[in-house]
Amino acid sequence: MTLLFWIGFLAIIGALLALDLGVFHKQDTEPSAREALRWTFVWVLVALTFAGFIYGAYGNHWFGIGLSGKGTVVDSGREAAVQYLTGYLIEYTLSMDNIFVIALIFSFFHVPPRFQHRVLFWGILGAILMRGAMIIAGAALVARFSWIIYVFGAFLIFTALKMLFSTDEKVDPEHSWVIKATKKFFPVTHVFDGHNFFTRLSNGRRAATPLFLALVFIENTDILFAVDSIPAIFAITTDPFIVFTSNIFAIMGLRSLYFALQAMLNRFHLLKYSLVFILAFVGVKMLITYFHIHISALASLGVIALALGLGVAASLWVTRAQASPR
Repeated sequence: MTLLFWIGFLAIIGALLALDLGVFHKQDTEPSAREALRWTFVWVLVALTFAGFIYGAYGNHWFGIGLSGKGTVVDSGREAAVQYLTGYLIEYTLSMDNIFVIALIFSFFHVPPRFQHRVLFWGILGAILMRGAMIIAGAALVARFSWIIYVFGAFLIFTALKMLFSTDEKVDPEHSWVIKATKKFFPVTHVFDGHNFFTRLSNGRRAATPLFLALVFIENTDILFAVDSIPAIFAITTDPFIVFTSNIFAIMGLRSLYFALQAMLNRFHLLKYSLVFILAFVGVKMLITYFHIHISALASLGVIALALGLGVAASLWVTRAQASPR
């Protein structure tokens, strides 16, 4: 795959982000639930459309996609598309947990709803850059040390167990090392200045607003979530392009998904167990390759989709049962 192709793909992503903030969400307004659902559908449609490109590109090896110096990396366009969709679903599912934390962060910093989209935009832009670096590092490790897959698998099982026995997520940015470090570099004000991340104090000094602190904390938490999600997708494929694109399209739809779900986050409290199962399943999938047992990407896609669907259905059923009069 040529460097020019990678540059072209990143240029398309940049154009989509520029249209998102510079055209469609230029004004500081709080998206309605209907608008957020519409944009969620748009981003999912874009991701599914790209799956069609993956199918054709890997099936016909456009731009050298799916090939290496040793020959064919992915056997067919169908296999590549299934790997991409599975990776996309894993990242999208694990992002659900990230949404709960984002809601708590905005609540802690008292960020007005009309400014939240801007914070998430820059947060996701930073996430794309950081995840790109982590994916490159992860792909290099897998290529150099094949046993690292078992380390990833054990780590995911440990993460699943930790999530299973953990209490409800609590956010305390005031005592976070990243916020303390930020305050050492910048003066901080608790007063908002529109959608600006920095403002001028009465003494002329430049200070960070609560929006900037929220952005910094969101970036920090995304790194922690990426530590879980990126090893998980390497259980599906080690192709860097599939890993990167599935991650990017999933997190690009995270903003609209957040606004679509924020009003009913408390209705999905059982989704945690779906995430636990998915992490454990992917971890086991990595470990059993030691015994030459391989679960296909198509089977993995079905298991993950079923786990997510059951978690959502169970959450809605329990919530409705609790709300109904007796």
